[in-house]
Order: sequence, then C-alpha cells, then structure tokens
Amino acid sequence: MTNRVGVVAKSHLRKAAPCLREIEQWLGSRGVEVTFETATAALMTESPTRRVADKATLVKSVAAVIVLGGDGTLLSMADAIGAAGVDVPIVGVNFGSLGFLTEVTLDEVYAALEAMLTGDARVEERMMLRSTTKRGATELPANVALNDVVVTKAARARMTDLAVFVGDEFLTRVKADGLIVATPTGSTAYNLAAGGPIVEPHLDALILTPIAPHTLTNRPIVIPASSPVRVQPTIEERDELFVTFDGQGGYQLQAGDEIRICRANRTLRLLRPTTRSYFEVLRQKLRWNER
Repeated sequence: MTNRVGVVAKSHLRKAAPCLREIEQWLGSRGVEVTFETATAALMTESPTRRVADKATLVKSVAAVIVLGGDGTLLSMADAIGAAGVDVPIVGVNFGSLGFLTEVTLDEVYAALEAMLTGDARVEERMMLRSTTKRGATELPANVALNDVVVTKAARARMTDLAVFVGDEFLTRVKADGLIVATPTGSTAYNLAAGGPIVEPHLDALILTPIAPHTLTNRPIVIPASSPVRVQPTIEERDELFVTFDGQGGYQLQAGDEIRICRANRTLRLLRPTTRSYFEVLRQKLRWNER
C-alpha cells in the first residue's frame, strides 16, 4: 500500500485546480499522506494543513508521484528523481491529447490511483542517460535525462562540426544543426521530429540522430546501450553551441569540451495502471493510417 504520495501539475495549469482538490480529498479519505510540489500548491486555495515541498525535497519524501500535465511535466520530475538518485515511481495523467508518457486520461484518474495504491499497476523500467562534460582537467556536474541529450547550435550560428565516438572507436563527423542522443523512450520525442526511428522502449539501445544534416549520407544509427558516446565539438570564435537535457535545462559549451553520454545506473519506474499497450499508444498518438 502506497501511503505517501507526491502531486505535481504543469506550471500555471489553472484548469487542473479542481482535479487537484478532488485528488487531495480522495487520497486523504484513504489515509494517504499527500505532498504537493510548491508551484502546484499555488494553483489551489490555501490550506494550513497541506504539505508542500519543492521538487528535490518532494521526491525524497514520497513513495510515488502523480504528475498532471503533459510529457514535459513528467520529464521534469523524471530528471529530479534521477538527480536525487531515488527509485520513486511516476504515474502520468494527461491534460489534453494522449501523451506517450502521461498516458492516463482524466476519465481514468481514480481507477489509476486505486491501482497505484493497491500495487496492481504495472511497473515499467525505463532507461535513463547520464551526461557529463569534460572541460580541461575538470568534469562538470552530471545530468540525468530520460529522453535525450542534445548538442545544438544557437539559432543564427553556423552548422555544427561534431566528432562522435562510440566507446573508444571513432564513428563519424556530424556536420548538421546538432546531434540527438536518445533513449528508446525518447525516440518518440525530438528524435522522431528530426527523422529518427521509433524504438520500442524495452530495447537496450541508444539512438544517435543528426539534426538537419548537411550531407544526405549522415543518417541516424542505433547502437547498444552498453556503448558510451563521446561528442567532441569544434568550436571557433563566435560559435554558440549548447548541450541540453530533456529540453529542461543545459548550458553553453566551450572550445575543448567533450560531452560524455552513457546509460545511467538507475532506471525510471513508470506506473502503467491502464491495459493500453505501447503500440496502442503509438497508434492513437500518431494516428497511423488515418491520414
């Protein structure tokens, strides 16, 4: 029985307020201790007895997290869980169209919460990425990402020139607007928009996809997840290159930086309370053969 639950909603999602209050009452009536993320609590009327915490504190004090919003909101929490090094599972409730990660619809909320509390929800282990940047003799703090690590240029900068290594072996030079290193979970995100393949999330693989490559032969490639990836950008004066993590954060790169990406030691645990299969989600989201 899960008796400590965190609740997180998309920032400024005012239409979620009634649902948040109902969830608070529903969980409270079942003896569940509920903690709301700080910005989420701000969407509700104040209560002196309500537990409130920031993301970093919340994920260390609960046994499960309910996310209301879209895939971006869930990614933000996944990154917080990865950074904290905890194994807190997430159930995602989608406000709007069916999401790849936030797949539970509003009509399914309470059935999903019941399955979460009783332990009847399926748990899927999803691979995450660990990315570090070597800068001279130092190594910048690591970042954890569920979907992807992206090396990309600023809007008006010239194309990137990236030397890419898989393990100790040189793979290729990518001359493009950037490079996506994605997990199978992230294959339906930026990778898909950039022309990369969809990869079933249980496969043990990484996807390397150039963004708008300047040569027709520079194509996406799928490699074993056991193979670490190193990216060495060529950065000249006035070049502006950035590395980003799940589109949630990142920083500008400097000349001589090397980005190192590998499978993280921990996985993210996604609760799947519905019987909807991954391929059914794909059909509904992408509307295959409907247009």
